[in-house]
Amino acid sequence: MNNSQRQERVLSGMRPSGKLHLGHVRGALDNWLKLQGEYECFYFVADWHALTSEYEDTAIIGENIKAMVIDWLSVGIDPHKSTIFVQSKVPEHAELYLLLSMITPLAWLERNPTYKEQLQEIEGKDIKTYGFLGYPVLQAADIIIYKANKVPVGVDQVPHVELTREIARRFNYLYKEVFPVPVPLLTEVSKLLGIDGRKMSKSYDNSIYLSDSTPTIKRKVSRMFTDPKRARRNDPGNPEVCNVYSFHKIYSEASEVAEIRSKCPKAEIGCVDCKKILADHLSKILAPIQSRRNEYLSRPKEIEEIIMEGNKRAVGIARATMIEVREAMNI
Repeated sequence: MNNSQRQERVLSGMRPSGKLHLGHVRGALDNWLKLQGEYECFYFVADWHALTSEYEDTAIIGENIKAMVIDWLSVGIDPHKSTIFVQSKVPEHAELYLLLSMITPLAWLERNPTYKEQLQEIEGKDIKTYGFLGYPVLQAADIIIYKANKVPVGVDQVPHVELTREIARRFNYLYKEVFPVPVPLLTEVSKLLGIDGRKMSKSYDNSIYLSDSTPTIKRKVSRMFTDPKRARRNDPGNPEVCNVYSFHKIYSEASEVAEIRSKCPKAEIGCVDCKKILADHLSKILAPIQSRRNEYLSRPKEIEEIIMEGNKRAVGIARATMIEVREAMNI
């Protein structure tokens, strides 16, 4: 089957950097669920990418791989519809990464818009390394080795896909047209902030995790930032600047959202009551995910088989692509 005949292919991945939180679901997994019904999807654990920040403590990466796959399965990623695999189990990624690094101008990497941003966000670790600077090339290899047509990203990640597109075009121009040039598949979702109003992140200790118990959810929600100008119960509030309200718009019924929107500016509902309603909703939403998660935790052999089957399929495709690459480069 040639590229024009086969179903369009989507590829995306996540670094196994710890437990998954609501931000991962909102920002990626909800979209992955939708895409697996429309495309041939490949979802991979980016453990080599995790080395860019966790190279001093590699044990934590291995510990997080299965846990993350379990979280994917718990939210509904279906191994019968999507190929789930681990990046480091497909060594062809590294070979293509090496070859692409030979043709990628240094200036393309130095202008990476997230480089300085991540240097600031990841504190306490020396990530001024060759691997961190060059990770967009590995990312390009991850994508084009499967001849992916589309890459689901948010607007802020489009420059990453554009760099992959430039690398693919450069390879095709220098040697032979081996790779389709992937396009970004934009996911228009509102950002879900952490309980302190910053980006939801493990490094900020401000996340609500898929595995959090009901008491933990209630405790975290009770600490969430609200309208900074509403100091007392009888002060009028502004829902549009309240982080709790932004969660309500996603997780509460439309009628409840409208009621809160009406009552908050008139001080007819307090922040404590508003948070209690939200905590109840989040607990109910996460309950079935946690139930499925516990089932998978009790069947570790099944998780291993799912990953092994995904690895096998990924290796078959990657090896076939590398045969074409070597022939095109005469090596």
